[in-house]
Amino acid sequence: MTITRAACIGGGVIGGGWIARLALNGIDVTVFDPHPEAKRKVDEVMKNARRAYKRMAVKGLPKEGRITYAGSIADAVSGADFIQESVPERLDVKLKTLAEIEAAAPADALIGSSTSGFKATDMAKDMKHPERFLVAHPFNPVYLLPINELVPGEKTGKEFVERAREAYTSIGMKCVVINKEIDAFVGNRLLEAAWREALWMIKDGICTVEELDDIMRYGFGLRWAQMGMFQTYRIAGGEAGMRHFMAQFGPALAWPWTKLMDVPEFNDELVDLVATQSDEQSGKWSIRELEKIRDENLVGIMEALAKAEKGKGWGAGELHNAYVKQLGKAAKAKVSKAAEKAKAEKAKKKGAAKGKRG
Repeated sequence: MTITRAACIGGGVIGGGWIARLALNGIDVTVFDPHPEAKRKVDEVMKNARRAYKRMAVKGLPKEGRITYAGSIADAVSGADFIQESVPERLDVKLKTLAEIEAAAPADALIGSSTSGFKATDMAKDMKHPERFLVAHPFNPVYLLPINELVPGEKTGKEFVERAREAYTSIGMKCVVINKEIDAFVGNRLLEAAWREALWMIKDGICTVEELDDIMRYGFGLRWAQMGMFQTYRIAGGEAGMRHFMAQFGPALAWPWTKLMDVPEFNDELVDLVATQSDEQSGKWSIRELEKIRDENLVGIMEALAKAEKGKGWGAGELHNAYVKQLGKAAKAKVSKAAEKAKAEKAKKKGAAKGKRG
């Protein structure tokens, strides 16, 4: 499936990221978000995204898609073949929004939800055509991070799962289809486990938020960025590989290290502790400045990975190479189309002038 006209319902952090990725792939996007400052927020996301893509897309970019704002969900989805829902993470809001989308969307439109944790089956329970609906869960920033967890519901049609894979792949994403529904999917399950353990260590005074972040970003975070968990641990097993690693470190799973099954009380004291330390760590930068720094770092990491394996690329770097080529190809098509149009207009004017002389 090639996306020709997209609709984004919700223009917050995630919705804005979807809008940017779609528009920078040359796709027209119609947006509905009732927030009075929705356009300002999306404009700021677009500014960051354009900066990142200008650096990343060294082979050129297609003509940017047009972003328009609709006064209702019905107006936004009318005529769209691809619809991305990114409204607040409340099931009642999701259900109401999806009902409005379904009532006005074309019958064959693909509908994806950016939910961080709700199951597609639960969200589609009132839909008349649940076969065209599935979870499409990205990570922030959506316009740069390529991963997309596709999680079909019990009634999602196989045809639409494949269409979804094609659609999201066409805008430079790495799609992983999760065929067994669980709350929060795979990525957020892993993040939630780390988040719980991190909150305990902050609460217990073992480390500060900055010290914890340093351990991640100077240590295993760098390994995970290019190999993930299991490939990293395979290497840790030495020449005997994963079997040796499992045999050596497996018993540690029974040791009383973790508090993962226990949650610290989420009270004002804990919030103040974490927020205060976070301000000390990052308060000298605005959120937009942090986003710019993050984007620069992400592009740099992907560029480094793109050079691996004699230029073929490794992991996200291999996908990065393909995506940059794809954007460049679209840019050349844009130039060729513009040249053809200019040539046709020149010939038309020449013909008109010749007619006047005759």
